[in-house]
Amino acid sequence: MNGRVEALWTKRAHRGVMDEHHEVVCVAGKGIEGNTCRSSTRQVTIIAREQWEAMMRELGGAVAPAARRANIMVSGVELARSRGKVLRLGGVRVRIRGETRPCERMDEALPGLRAAMDPEWRGGAFGEVLDDGLLAVGDAAAWEDA
Repeated sequence: MNGRVEALWTKRAHRGVMDEHHEVVCVAGKGIEGNTCRSSTRQVTIIAREQWEAMMRELGGAVAPAARRANIMVSGVELARSRGKVLRLGGVRVRIRGETRPCERMDEALPGLRAAMDPEWRGGAFGEVLDDGLLAVGDAAAWEDA
């Protein structure tokens, strides 16, 4: 299955609104330019479109995926148990450092969403940006060979 970047978001402030972008600038070792709330290992967060859509069907919801508060939505890429793998997004590589655990804000968006995200990394993954570069909606997304 061919993967793809489906959506991109940044936030200007902790707990702030998520701004949608067609393209973003990634900075190696830092994350997405202009995005707040990042650390040395949690520079970007990634969710899978297929997982989001499955949760919306299960919960009977129609919440926009920006409610997850992730930076990148991909399709065609399985994020579960991907710690240590490198995900190529267009010309930018991201090393997955772990699972993004759901917080109480998910139930504010849709009751039951936090529990629905709990199994199998459904809440997504976080990682560190390995390359400087432009990332755009529509770019290819694929795991690099080990």
